[in-house]
Amino acid sequence: MRIEQLDYVAAVAEHGSLRRAGEHLHVSQPAISEAITKLERELGVTLLDRRRSGARISAAGRSLMPYLTDVLDGVARLAHAASGHTGAGRTIRIGTVNTGTSHVLLPAAHAHQHGPAASPVEIRQLQQGEIQVGLAEGTLDLGLVNLLVEDELHPDLHGVELMRGTAVAVLPRDHPLTGQESVSAADLAGADFIAMREGYVMYRVAKRLFGDATPPALHSTDGADMGSKMVGSGLGVTVLPDFSVHDDPLAVAGIITTRPLAVDPIVVRMVLLTRKGARHPESVRALIGALRSRASQV
Repeated sequence: MRIEQLDYVAAVAEHGSLRRAGEHLHVSQPAISEAITKLERELGVTLLDRRRSGARISAAGRSLMPYLTDVLDGVARLAHAASGHTGAGRTIRIGTVNTGTSHVLLPAAHAHQHGPAASPVEIRQLQQGEIQVGLAEGTLDLGLVNLLVEDELHPDLHGVELMRGTAVAVLPRDHPLTGQESVSAADLAGADFIAMREGYVMYRVAKRLFGDATPPALHSTDGADMGSKMVGSGLGVTVLPDFSVHDDPLAVAGIITTRPLAVDPIVVRMVLLTRKGARHPESVRALIGALRSRASQV
């Protein structure tokens, strides 16, 4: 067994195919395929599903990824220790809906960067479904998603609630609705409404509010950060979790503001997802600790 064989398997898992793994590693597809085939014979396990459309990591390969990444992380730590450095290991890959990026993930990554188990962090802005698939396939180490109270987790995933809040109306500071103590669905339907695209939890919140009565002038975007900016620019109003707005620079500057919704509270949870049974290296465990610590301060 050679370290480069493990690198090849990890690259196929991360990039989704032999071709993209080869492009990333600057190694030919036949060379990668042959090396992985030899590893499969040695382990007695089929690591790749090889089809006409291409090769992807197999179910058995996904189940072995935590052990494989442990080995690669250990090799990286050994190399750094031998050269007089400490802490840095392989890149930690985290998928997030952007509600959690600016005020939770980025401060946690900054704290992690200055800790004893610091490692590079790769942040991918994805939809919830994409995050779940990435965790299940081993191409992501961690996921940050927003869920409603009634949402159930994928059976292969484990979730830790970092914070919870309620959906609120987000308005420009000079909008007529700011004169009200609360905002109804009818009020929002009568304004230019900015929705999240399908695949985001706030899309489902809007469907709950409006049903089939979609506001006539509907804008849409991919997440809380851009949604807040669109509100601040005067394009309309939107609905977001309160925890995504309270320390937004636009809210701090008074450019946007919030009002409660005139409905039973719609609770939104920010949840940290990991794959069940995953054996996280020290660097990933440290980042999890930093995320939980940061969330407790918000």
